[in-house]
Amino acid sequence: MTETPPAPESVRARAESRFGSAVSTLTELDGGEVGTVYRLDFADRDPVVAKVGDTPLTVEAEMLRYLSDESPLPVPEVYDASDDLLFMAHVEGDGRVTPSVERDAADHLAALHGVTAEACGFPFDTLSGAFSLPNPWTDSWVAFFREYRLLDCADACVAEGKLPVDDRERVADLAADLDSLLTEPDAPALVHGDVWRGNLLVGDGAVRAFIDPAIYYGHPEVELAYVALFGSLGDDFFDRYDERRGIDEGFFETRATVYGVHPLLEHVRHFGDAYLPRLRESLRELGY
Repeated sequence: MTETPPAPESVRARAESRFGSAVSTLTELDGGEVGTVYRLDFADRDPVVAKVGDTPLTVEAEMLRYLSDESPLPVPEVYDASDDLLFMAHVEGDGRVTPSVERDAADHLAALHGVTAEACGFPFDTLSGAFSLPNPWTDSWVAFFREYRLLDCADACVAEGKLPVDDRERVADLAADLDSLLTEPDAPALVHGDVWRGNLLVGDGAVRAFIDPAIYYGHPEVELAYVALFGSLGDDFFDRYDERRGIDEGFFETRATVYGVHPLLEHVRHFGDAYLPRLRESLRELGY
């Protein structure tokens, strides 16, 4: 964790130093679950977005740069980053998620999932919200998801007093059975890792940029399960994705629920026991 995030006056001063121009207005934007986001307007250049927080924003910057350099996914341009402050291009949008937007999101994610690696993981540990995602290169997707997603997050929740030990044992029982519940991908695919409406900048019926990634190489179904879990996108999204890449039989019936246990654990860790009932409901649905 970094020190206390910079105050708006500090953000303004650092922006003026970085861009060599006076900030005319600084406006806090809605939607930041972790950290605070501002729009900075200048008299003589395009607007800039500044994000501050108590997580290392250099990691977020590297994820965005990786997506820009190694994938077709549209993301904001990164101008500069330090652990406590990230400057990005401002992307205009109207916030309206229409059927056209859903289909466009499916096209973008289907193309992203065409970027593959020889193993699951990533060149460095990434972030999901405020917390680190361990990404050691692992040949088996099932082993990776078991050790570095389910069990890693459940153990962290217990250590932080967020998850009762009995619930951790139920997660461990699920993790032990993953070989019979999940499948290996044809090739580990690059996933955004945190696709919900708040992380889509949309306008004129299209997705203009994806923000707040939590990237790594894994099974593309984990991306679809996250979308399904929170109802961020509907039938138009899934139908279009199925046209582009296909969705294997059994995903909606079982595997989506299995994959959803991990983000529910993350939400318990981030936001507390309000998410425990839904986590327990998913575990019961799966027989644990």
